[in-house]
Amino acid sequence: MNRPSVCSSSSSSSDGSSSNTKAWIVHGIVAGVAIAVAVGARAYLGRFGKFRSRVVGIIPARFASSRFQGKPLVHILGKPMIQRTWERAKLAATLDHIVVATDDDKIAECCRGFGAHVIMTSESCRNGTERCNEALQKLEKKYDIVVNIQGDEPLIEPEIIDGVVKALQAAPDAVFSTAVTSLKPEDAFDPNRVKCVVDNRGYAIYFSRGLIPFNKSGEVNPQFPYLLHLGIQSYDSKFLKIYPELQPTPLQLEEDLEQLKVLENGYKMKVIKVDHEAHGVDTPEDVEKIESYMRERNLY
Repeated sequence: MNRPSVCSSSSSSSDGSSSNTKAWIVHGIVAGVAIAVAVGARAYLGRFGKFRSRVVGIIPARFASSRFQGKPLVHILGKPMIQRTWERAKLAATLDHIVVATDDDKIAECCRGFGAHVIMTSESCRNGTERCNEALQKLEKKYDIVVNIQGDEPLIEPEIIDGVVKALQAAPDAVFSTAVTSLKPEDAFDPNRVKCVVDNRGYAIYFSRGLIPFNKSGEVNPQFPYLLHLGIQSYDSKFLKIYPELQPTPLQLEEDLEQLKVLENGYKMKVIKVDHEAHGVDTPEDVEKIESYMRERNLY
């Protein structure tokens, strides 16, 4: 993905100004709509007790990966990892339907083999969020919330899925919700473990591959409650439709974290803290670790 140019030639300055004006107008309209939706949602909640009630879980999966080629199909104690993720998602009480969204025939064949509903998406999707959006457009039924369930969390608790859904239902001013847990000291400087900071109302401030907050000593403070971002997030379906139209943002590109594009564009993101021992699979070495963990606890 090319980074946006910082400087432009004088010959294109008027076009750039026009584009920026249009962009601000679009964001102004979206912000106005978001406020109206929030006000309307509160009224709706008061009258009927329901808001964003129709929920679909989507597991985006791709074969190509710079860190771990074919990761969704790697076997964990005899089952493909994506099957284990799908089986865990099936236990969530808030999901009305679950699909796998992929651009790979091998993944599609595997998933259909264990009974999953598969939606084929294009290879042009730049991340899991865009793949979820494309899959959403191809579904016949309409949904209010889309849960992006990362396929590399094969031990994700269904209660966490339910938690992010309920958090978004209870926060009409937010368009996005996600979950965090306590960060282990040994993961503090691992760039594959994304960290998060939140405000005192439970809304996200920032995500980073580096340790945040970072103190003057440059060392981990054992007394500070650092937070680890978990690979699950839910979106208001209306917001998800406009997400691909938002241009990549500087922080998103620098950290390579898609959720930063949401924050940089001024949208609110609700965060819940859960008690979860994260077992994300980012490298081949992680497979051995998670299999050892599962054997110790008879999780077959």
